[in-house]
Amino acid sequence: MSTPSRSLSPLAPYAATLLRLALGGLFLAHGLTKLLVFTPAGTAAYFRSLGLPGALGYFTLVAELGIATALLLGVYARWIGLLGVPLLLGTIVTVHGANGFSFANTGGGWEYPAFWALALVVLFLLGDGRWSLRSR
Repeated sequence: MSTPSRSLSPLAPYAATLLRLALGGLFLAHGLTKLLVFTPAGTAAYFRSLGLPGALGYFTLVAELGIATALLLGVYARWIGLLGVPLLLGTIVTVHGANGFSFANTGGGWEYPAFWALALVVLFLLGDGRWSLRSR
């Protein structure tokens, strides 16, 4: 089996851009929800209710907004996006894993955060795509 020396499609960089922007939008939505709806203090309290340090709630909020910014602007997006994978795996372990697979289950199962983490790995493999401020 030989490895192709060029992209399988001339549209692949545009697909990577679309994926990068969609993932950035998801991180932005989740980070802004923690900031504006739950509030930072409420987010920290929720993390404490899970038996986690409240400071981890603040860290997660800042990380989600930082990852969102990098993905949306395309600043080292493939690498910064990988930082989101442990966050999503953490949600599976601490919140969603016990709820079963389907995200439609009460409390949300692990299917959505697992797919989101996998999409971040795909972005890493594809690269930043077109229209990014800084690639590679």
